[in-house]
Amino acid sequence: MAVKPTTKAMHNSPSNKGKKAASSIGAPAQHNQSSRKGKKAWRKNVDIGDVEVGMEELREEERVTGSILQKKTNEELFQVDVKGDEHVRRTQPKFSKALLTSTKILAQRSAVPAVITRTTANPLKRKNLTYEEKGRLLRMGKRPRKGPFNAVIDHTEMGAGSAMLEVSEAAKNSGTHDVWGDSSVQGTKVKHPKTPNPRSLIALPAVPTPHEGTSYNPLVTSHLELLRTAHEIEERRLKETEKLAEMKRKIDAARTAAVLEDAEGVARGMTVQLIDDADAELEADDGKELPPVKKMPERKTKQERRKASRLRAEKRALAERAARKRMLASVDSAKALRKAFGRNLAARERLRVQKQEKMQEKLRQGLAGQRLGKHKVPEGEVDVQLGEELTESLRALKPEGNLFRDRFLSMQHRALIEPRVPVLPRRRKMKIKEYEKHSYKRFDRDQ
Repeated sequence: MAVKPTTKAMHNSPSNKGKKAASSIGAPAQHNQSSRKGKKAWRKNVDIGDVEVGMEELREEERVTGSILQKKTNEELFQVDVKGDEHVRRTQPKFSKALLTSTKILAQRSAVPAVITRTTANPLKRKNLTYEEKGRLLRMGKRPRKGPFNAVIDHTEMGAGSAMLEVSEAAKNSGTHDVWGDSSVQGTKVKHPKTPNPRSLIALPAVPTPHEGTSYNPLVTSHLELLRTAHEIEERRLKETEKLAEMKRKIDAARTAAVLEDAEGVARGMTVQLIDDADAELEADDGKELPPVKKMPERKTKQERRKASRLRAEKRALAERAARKRMLASVDSAKALRKAFGRNLAARERLRVQKQEKMQEKLRQGLAGQRLGKHKVPEGEVDVQLGEELTESLRALKPEGNLFRDRFLSMQHRALIEPRVPVLPRRRKMKIKEYEKHSYKRFDRDQ
């Protein structure tokens, strides 16, 4: 028997204070209504959210502990520990996955046993049939089979009949081959190049010791020696510059001459001299003989051809006889030739070893002045002061050279970086062509 609430309770009911959210546990509810004059309306819209929350808490306790906590005794819920465990620290491991929060959450299972379901009566599921055998039985029974996207497969198409198609070897062995395994990978070993790396032979220090003549107060002999070295380097550079300028001048002169000599209808390299008719008559009157005209060779007779062939045969026989004599003479002197060949081979090997040692000795001093790739390794500048520029004191000393340039050249000399040339930015050759749209042409007119 339901008890009808009083008017005060109805006014204090939460349903009159505004619409509440739906229950978070069960189905959505309607707790408020504009009028509550009848029993049906009140019973339908009564708020039982608190009761549902309490019932859900009881169910949660039953799932965790196996029964409701209110029905358990104090001995089952509480335990008085009068003496602590002294071996807890020893028995507990330093690290255990059971102490992780994720493991505790996964370990929370219901104490209520699960509902046992009965087995199905499908014979295809009871037997251990493969997917291919099951499909074959369905094809034999003319039963519709569904493929991807629940589409019914046509049994008349290729491979959809009752016959069992053989699976390829690749499909059978799929998943058994380990591509990244060491045992299955049989790659060819990379051969080490026989050409030695020049970096391994270079014994040049990273920061070379400067010459004695570069000191602010050097010895006279050291200073003169450094000046002589700088003079030789500059003189050699000027000679190379003059040689290149001379070669360029010759190339320009040859190109100019070729352009002047290039006339229409005349081969390159030939000059044409025009002679007037009057000059030709004067030359003829002088009595000078014209060069004879070369006649075309006449056709040889049979006798002349036989004579020429006989002469060629005689020359060929004489050449073969001379070659046979040389061969017989070389057979007699085979031992002497073998000894001479051995001496020449030993001399060439000795020269090769000397050349290789010389190159290695040159490499120990760095790659300065040698061509490596497309460019030549620069030798570097010699920083030297003249006699009147020497300060003879550290207080008036002026810095010379560039540390960045020295380090860069040192890395090139030790084959750490390749030689390069400075790449300067180029100006844009193509001019930007501007176009004016048709709408902007009539901008003022539209205004």
